Amino acid sequence: MIDVSWAGKIPSHWDVVPLKSKFNFSKGLSITKADLVDTGCPVLSYGQIHSKNNAKTGIVGELLRFVPDSITDGCSESLAVKNGFIFADTSEDLDGCGNCTYVDQNGIYAGYHTVNLKPKTEEDWKYLGYLFQTDAWRYQLRKELTEVKLYSISQKVLKSTTILVPPKEEREAIVAFLDSKCAAIDDAIERHKQIIEKLNMFLAETIANATLHGISSSEMKPSGVEWSSQIPESWNIKRGKYLFVKTNERSIDGSEELLTVSQYTGITPRSQKNVNMFEAESLVGYKICEVNDIPANTMWLWAGAIGVSSYRGLISPSYNIYRQIDNQYDNLYLDYLLRVTPLVQHYKALSTGIRPSRLRLYPDQFLNIKYPIPPMKEQKAIAAFLDDTKNKVEESISRQTAVIEKLEKYRKSIIYQAVTGKIDCRKETV
Repeated sequence: MIDVSWAGKIPSHWDVVPLKSKFNFSKGLSITKADLVDTGCPVLSYGQIHSKNNAKTGIVGELLRFVPDSITDGCSESLAVKNGFIFADTSEDLDGCGNCTYVDQNGIYAGYHTVNLKPKTEEDWKYLGYLFQTDAWRYQLRKELTEVKLYSISQKVLKSTTILVPPKEEREAIVAFLDSKCAAIDDAIERHKQIIEKLNMFLAETIANATLHGISSSEMKPSGVEWSSQIPESWNIKRGKYLFVKTNERSIDGSEELLTVSQYTGITPRSQKNVNMFEAESLVGYKICEVNDIPANTMWLWAGAIGVSSYRGLISPSYNIYRQIDNQYDNLYLDYLLRVTPLVQHYKALSTGIRPSRLRLYPDQFLNIKYPIPPMKEQKAIAAFLDDTKNKVEESISRQTAVIEKLEKYRKSIIYQAVTGKIDCRKETV
């Protein structure tokens, strides 16, 4: 065994060589998103690479995009070849530094923000697809990087790395072993993800049924509401303008705590979230949100970015804040109601904009929506029932997530041990 600084002990008969000795390097196409079309030359850019780091399995067809044939004329250096790699040359975080795709076919172009690696000899380098996934190998990249806004993974940085090269027979054994092991682990991970998906669906359906139909058997009546067909006989219906009023109080000195409005977590202090978005130098003039107010992210209301706030703080002046007029709702019930799936779908139907990312739902539309109003006692019972159900479902999801994390950790471990020779894959049972 011999010691390699980033890989630890490796078999003494393995070679340690510069990456540049096995591959030629070139830039991807000089294109933008505006150049992408529905048909033409297939291209893989950094966005697709980051969306699914599939170095182990080759290019996934649905990730491919296309550019017109005219764009690739005279750009043969950007044409990827089988057994090569396409690296993303930028990353927003260190974990993404080194994300790449193993090229398992000819005829695909490296796209924007990529580095194209073409093998110098006709060898099967799928083994490296596994090696490149390890934190050990990526350490060589990370120690060279400095962050400005994005981490830049240049050709120079890639060329400075070394790789391990076992004999061909061992490389093939490693790939066969890891293909089998990782496929089994990936299948197990997918099963647990499907369980999580079903739990989330169950929770969403339970929230919708309880919020809109109650939790006790009762006579139903037509709701007169566009987004919900029936409600219990004892419930009322009112338009938003009789329930809520838009507020516009502004911060004088910007000293209050900044809040975020999310379709996933509702209203939370920004300090409690890992947010990388730009923050204004001054919060003077931001809108003041009081406890129990209803902030709505105008740009993402169509996706459910609204909720009842448990905090006093500041909200972006681009958002809207509503307040109950005469407290006809229990705040916990109202928080569930405002983000229930059928109502969120109605927000989207009422929103205007030239494309999904530009949809807006303005106050006059929000206040014109008809909302169901259960008796207060029933609202409190529904909220308590949903809180209990949500807690149980989230506990189940946490258990599934913990299993997934263990499987992913095992996957990383088995890859590292195999590609660095800690285990002899020729002796392992596949």
